[in-house]
This record gives sequence, C-alpha cells and structure tokens, in this order.
Amino acid sequence: MAASPDPSASRTPVRRPPLRILDVSGSPEARGVTHGRAYADEIRHYADERIALVESGLWSGGPLDRADVLDLAASTLPAHERHSAELHAELCGIATGAGLTPAEAVVVGGFTDFVDTVRAAVGGAHPPTVLEDDCTAVIVPDQRADGGAGFYAQTWDMHDTATDHVLLLRLVPDDGPPALVFTTTGCLGQIGMNAEGVCVGINNLTTTDGRPGVTWPSVVREVLTTSSAKDGLVAIERADLAGAHNFCVFDREGEGYNIEAMPSVRPVTELADEALTHTNHTLDGDAGLVEGERPPELQAGSVRRLDTARGLVDRDGITAEDLMELTREAGSICQVPREPYFVETSGATVMRPKTLDFWATWGPPSHNGFQHVPFPG
Repeated sequence: MAASPDPSASRTPVRRPPLRILDVSGSPEARGVTHGRAYADEIRHYADERIALVESGLWSGGPLDRADVLDLAASTLPAHERHSAELHAELCGIATGAGLTPAEAVVVGGFTDFVDTVRAAVGGAHPPTVLEDDCTAVIVPDQRADGGAGFYAQTWDMHDTATDHVLLLRLVPDDGPPALVFTTTGCLGQIGMNAEGVCVGINNLTTTDGRPGVTWPSVVREVLTTSSAKDGLVAIERADLAGAHNFCVFDREGEGYNIEAMPSVRPVTELADEALTHTNHTLDGDAGLVEGERPPELQAGSVRRLDTARGLVDRDGITAEDLMELTREAGSICQVPREPYFVETSGATVMRPKTLDFWATWGPPSHNGFQHVPFPG
C-alpha cells in the first residue's frame, strides 16, 4: 500500500477537495505519457517511497539493495507484455512521462503484488506490518436493488498516506470501450466501469505463492476491455499473476462473479439471489491453503467488516444512497488510521452498470461526499 508505516505518518481524516479527474485518450503510449506527465513529480516521489520500503525489508521479508529490487521488478515485465501488449505499452508510457524506468513503474503501480513476488524470491517471512485490513466490496444483484438494477460498491482502503495519490482516469482508448477508472497516480487502474457496463474491483489478499508475473492493475484494466462479466472472468483466470487479490466482476445483464485469485488457485463464486460480499480473508478452502498467515486482530477485523456488510445488504430495495452509507459505516467499514497499521479508507465507489451511473469519493466517505462522474463524450 503506499507509504511508511511510521506513526508520524498517521493523521486525522480530513475533508478532501473534489475528486481529481484526468482525461486520457488515444494510443496506449499516448494515454500513458499523458498520465505520467500530468503527475510526474508525485509519481516519482511515490515510486521512491515504495522502492525504499522494499529495500528495507519491512514489507518484503528481507533487505535488498535498490538494484536487486529493480532487477526483480524488471523480471515481471515479460509477463506484463504477454498479458497485454497494449497495457504494457501504457505502463511504459507512464514511466516515460514521469521520468521513470518501466521497472520502477511496476513497483509504484503494482506494489502489493510485487512484494508477494519479492517475498517468494528472498524467502522471508510475511511481515505483520504489510497485512493491512483493507477494502470492503459488495455486489448487489438486480433483484435485490431498487428499480431492478444492481450495483457494485466498495471502499478502497490503504495506508493513510496513499490517500494523497487518489485519481480518477476518464479513458477513451483508440480501440476499446471508454471507461471510468478509480486509481492512484502512476497506476493503470484499481476499480472501474466501462461503457459496455462491465464493473471490476478488488480486495487485497495475502499469499505464500507469489512469483514474477503480471500485477493486478493490468488485470483490472484488461477486464475493462471486455463486454461481459463472463469475459472479465476469463481475463482474470488466464492471467499469469504475480500475487493475490480478490476480484469482483459485475455487468449490466446482472451477471457477476467473485474470484479469490492466487497465482496457483482461483476459486470462483457466481452471483445468485443474494448479494456477494468480500473483505481481506479467503472464504474458499483451496485459496486458504496458500493464504499468508494473518495476525488475529486483522483477521477479526476482516471478519467483522464482512459480517457488517452482509447485514447491511441482506434486504430488498437497496439504493445507491444505501451503499454510500454502507461505505460510511463507522463501526468497522469506514476506517481511520490507528496504530500499528495506519489504514485509512482512502476513497470509495458505487457503480450501477445497467444505467452506467458511477459515483466516487476521495478520502474517507465519513468526511467526504460522493460525486457523480459522467462517461467522456
């Protein structure tokens, strides 16, 4: 997640300005260069922070020098290019625009997967400081939503200093559907919806089977090139993953999936009559076999958020406003930074694919309002 876990980094949640929106269009290279140039100084600072965390061993299980960190990051680039030549080109464009190498861009954009790769390479323990208790996701089926049009909603929780880097990309590719993408500066994408009505989001998971592979932001963006949740599921299943994330996919036809995507196993739960909810621990036994050990207090926090979210969506007639209130729930879901993990709800989204409505907020929803973001054009 983003920056130093030093207690001095902690802060009280604040009211943020309106969500930053960057319009990017054209070829993959052009989109990346536009993104990189727009936030070059910020991206370089973010990259240096994240590389330093890997060097220290605090996040990666053992100390490394910068050259070795970047060599490992470079070893993932062939997997990114195999996964999608277009998204690899956009990643390289971000690097060019920001004045980084492609390897540095892998670290800044795909940090949480990259440290899984590093830990597997150095053979270190999974440090408890990286096992953050972050992100609550919900897919509401059409039949349980007001007006018969379902939703995908989630918080995006990270180390509190990551909140500074939140950004919304409004994409118009040369080839493919336009998309709205919640992300951070220097990252291809984290949560989004395309103009075909396909939504995708994530929860972080921990794993013991990391390897040099494609990091999760490229997978999110690949899903946003598809025209159905089923095609998005196929994109996730075929990805040569570097680390572990839970993916949620939902479309305008009401089809949805939850995928606990580890490099070696990917159990799938299909959306049925009840809402699908997920937090930061595995629910499937096969995924649990390769899950990294979690401190008891974080496991309890993840279970508590899961139970709270399930209770809030266990009814009919759910509205967008109900889901915005879910993200603000102060008992467990909307997080404020506390020792020793300093996790904050850095933002949240609510998406309705049947109507193409997209709402997002920058910063904790308890302190910041949602804004409706239209598709480009």
